[in-house]
Amino acid sequence: METTETSFNEMQTVKRHFFAMRNGIIADTLRRAGSPFKIIFGLNLPQLMDIAESTPHSAELATRLWNNSSTRESMLLAPMIYPRDKFDADTATEWTAQIPTPEVADILCHRLLRHMPYSLELAIALCESDEGMKRYTGLRLFFNMVAQNAETALKYAEMNLDTPCSLTRNIAMQLADEARFYLN
Repeated sequence: METTETSFNEMQTVKRHFFAMRNGIIADTLRRAGSPFKIIFGLNLPQLMDIAESTPHSAELATRLWNNSSTRESMLLAPMIYPRDKFDADTATEWTAQIPTPEVADILCHRLLRHMPYSLELAIALCESDEGMKRYTGLRLFFNMVAQNAETALKYAEMNLDTPCSLTRNIAMQLADEARFYLN
């Protein structure tokens, strides 16, 4: 009898990892909390980092995962596998316009954006946006460079302190405190 080997493309392999590590309790908790994703596997950050280590780091696969915006884990994994030397400012602008949740913004900022040579300019542009999620992302990105840019971080944090947006108010207070610490 002939045996056939099943092979999967990279996207299928990633999805199989998601499925194998799924956690229904976390997924249900996220759904009840109002997560906007249609598909939630309930993976935690260490699990996603394990998958990222075993997944080829390619701009193409990362883009396919990012564009799979119905799946929480796809959007969280994408910044972890996008090669830093290929992530240009135009792609950063495009991705930051598509962020659906603070969790995605946090991972994108920490795993990818903070390493970019244009991160300060991007943070400033995001903080000047009229959209709450963009401002949140800009403030979150400033956290990664507050030690080197405390005055600028404080300026943009203070700009967002009096906004009626609850999404940005708390992070602006935290960033302002952190910036003042570095300035004193």
